[in-house]
Amino acid sequence: MKHGRRYVYDLYYHIVWCVKYGREILVDDIKDDFLNIISNICKNNNYELVEINTDKDHVHMLLGLSPQDSIPVVMKTLKGVSARLLNQKHNDKLSKVLWGGHIWSPSYYIATTSDNVMDNIKRYIQNQGDEDAKRTEDKIISKQ
Repeated sequence: MKHGRRYVYDLYYHIVWCVKYGREILVDDIKDDFLNIISNICKNNNYELVEINTDKDHVHMLLGLSPQDSIPVVMKTLKGVSARLLNQKHNDKLSKVLWGGHIWSPSYYIATTSDNVMDNIKRYIQNQGDEDAKRTEDKIISKQ
């Protein structure tokens, strides 16, 4: 539990977003740089990055936020800053498969989560990119 001036909160969100056109760009050095960028964005904005991982074409994260954090602003910050910095560093690779500086699909998925499913969601996120583990975790998540 966290505390504000006049409130107590425990807000966690499972967030997913995709690479534009389903391009599989989140590999090797681009993935490593993306994870570092997101970590820095979260530190700079006081977002609690609980877990993050990617498959080649999408991102999963578990993020703790305060009641003052606006979801649309958080998403604009995460996607906008990461796209700008990835384009600066990897423009030669990205411009071959993406154009106009757009890396991310404009949509995203977000769901609140609670303590009783937090460990399952963490495992699910950790297993992104691992096909066998993902099939098992999908079954567990869908039963909740």
